Amino acid sequence: MAEEHRCEASEGHRLCVNNCGFFGSPATMNLCAKCYTDIHLEEQHHASSKSSIEIALSSSSSSSSSAASSSNSLTESLPPHPPPALTLPEVQLQLPAPAAADVAVEAEVAAVAATATASKPNRCLMCRKRVGLTGFKCRCGTTFCGVHRYPEKHACTFDFKAVGREEIARANPIIKAEKLRKI
Repeated sequence: MAEEHRCEASEGHRLCVNNCGFFGSPATMNLCAKCYTDIHLEEQHHASSKSSIEIALSSSSSSSSSAASSSNSLTESLPPHPPPALTLPEVQLQLPAPAAADVAVEAEVAAVAATATASKPNRCLMCRKRVGLTGFKCRCGTTFCGVHRYPEKHACTFDFKAVGREEIARANPIIKAEKLRKI
């Protein structure tokens, strides 16, 4: 890479042995700092894995030899009797029948799931045009296209005036002054 950039190494500096384009030093085996740390970490990883494998093998070989010697001593001390055949009585599990409340809950869940799929209409109620995500949901509970979204266009059954009156009454409570005694 130094050749590509027409960069010549001075007499004290040499390019990295891995040809990464950086300069290495004799202290790091003519490797650049990054390549040296990568190789050093790799060596440490291999050494730690090798030591853990040796420990596992030594512990398993010692445990298997001790287990073999203990099993030999056990077989010599025990007389050769075949184990008696054990017969266990058959046990039948009786599960309680589902309660009526459980059945009612399952039916309710199924009904909610059915209405959830049916409650997302994809068509305008008036012209049956597919609306998809661009449909407008009216306060009367139905979905309409852009043309029929207005209450006057689809003969809406929702009473906007009554709702407006209730909102105004809630927002502006009636304030009555205390009656004053006239002198």
